[in-house]
Amino acid sequence: MWHNDGVDDDDDALDPQRDASDSDNSRSTDGRGTAKRGGWGKGQDKSRSRERPAPKPLDAAALERLALRYVERFATTRGRLTDYLNRKIRERGWADEAAGAAANPAELAQTMAELGYVDDRAFAEQRAAAMQRRGLGARRVAGAFREAGIDESDADSVAPAIADRAVESALAFARRKRIGPYGSGDGDRHGDRKLHEKQLAAMLRAGHRFDLARRIVAAPPSSVVEASDFE
Repeated sequence: MWHNDGVDDDDDALDPQRDASDSDNSRSTDGRGTAKRGGWGKGQDKSRSRERPAPKPLDAAALERLALRYVERFATTRGRLTDYLNRKIRERGWADEAAGAAANPAELAQTMAELGYVDDRAFAEQRAAAMQRRGLGARRVAGAFREAGIDESDADSVAPAIADRAVESALAFARRKRIGPYGSGDGDRHGDRKLHEKQLAAMLRAGHRFDLARRIVAAPPSSVVEASDFE
């Protein structure tokens, strides 16, 4: 199953495991049975901590294995996969450099896309739909696309669907925050004006269009809310 790759995906480097017997608080006994703290016997090596050896530098085969494991675990994009592989090369080094085989994470990410393991458009569609269900607007979605490395053509391909859900998404945000038609309607005129300014600012930060946000904020409380009223 694929998971969202917005979480930390780097499980290559585990914390070194320390043998409990190597603790500075270990106890031993002398010949009379008296406990002594930190009593290392003669000739014992105090540096027996069991640390994981440093990983070997990557070569082309190891880089491909990392890429395959990553796309098996996460729904991702070519841009994010490229960034991940570049980070691994920085951390571990590149073994094939002496042989003249330069690392090319972008080319490997493209190969993964051609094999169907990475699909930027499907990722964009899923990410946009999920964000809009949470009440986030088109500007926030566009920012998420840039962060994920979605290219312009893939972003343009899902733009109509994002626009179609704009009112639904804005109303979802208003419902969560009790704005406009979902508000209580309490407060005096001066208080309403200040509240409306605050609510409008919140909707703009959530990425919604100014004209749409203003109509929703100005709408009186209602028990029946129709998306068509804000088209």
